[in-house]
Parts: sequence; structure tokens; C-alpha cells
Amino acid sequence: MYPANFHYTKEHEWVRVEGDIGVVGITDHAQQELGDIVYVDLPKVGATMEQGQTLASIESVKAVSDVYAAVSGEVVEVNSLLATSPEKLNEDPHGDAWLVKIKLSAPDEIKQLLSAEDYQNYVGAEGSKH
Repeated sequence: MYPANFHYTKEHEWVRVEGDIGVVGITDHAQQELGDIVYVDLPKVGATMEQGQTLASIESVKAVSDVYAAVSGEVVEVNSLLATSPEKLNEDPHGDAWLVKIKLSAPDEIKQLLSAEDYQNYVGAEGSKH
């Protein structure tokens, strides 16, 4: 369910590394929790992010939720598709509905993130608490 080549945070973001670029999005679990997504507020290209800092906000019919930077670096691209079609986050959170591309300033941060298996276990454990 969760792509093995991605790295995950406990806040339900993912990052896929392509050279010195980290492609960042939210997980399928996150979009399910949010419900129907109606608006995505992304940072501007050129913005500098620190790992753990608020990267974006996502508005659903239920609530507004912050998305945190899974990695540090400079935003080099934002997904313009989400400005007109925020619902894509519900449909394809691990594919076409990535949020931003960040030029990694601290690539070693990736090692602190969860593997797909660890994330799956984390989500499973979190789900059993409810």
C-alpha cells in the first residue's frame, strides 16, 4: 500500500528522493483522515524549509491541517495541479498529487524517516488506539 522507495514521517508525509531533490506529499492514511480535500495552500518556489517546519496547509470538509516539511531545503517546484484540482490528493496521494519538490540541504535527514514497513506498522498501531 505504501511505496517501498518512499520515506515517511509520523505526521503522515512522504518523501521520494530523486538525486538531490526530495518530492514531498501526504500519505494515503493522511488523505483518508482528512476526508474530502477542498483547498491546498502551498509555499512559494524559493521558500526555504527546515525539517519539521510547516510546509503547507490542506483544507478538507472536516478541518484545516498543516503539512510539515519532511526534509530541509529550498522549494524548487510546487504542484500547480493542486491549485485547480485539490481533490487529486484524495485520488492519488502517492502519485500525481505530490505537493512540492525540495532541493535537499541536509540529505542525511532521510535516514531519520520511517521505511514503508515501519510507517505501515506505525499507522496500524495508531489505528488500534482509537
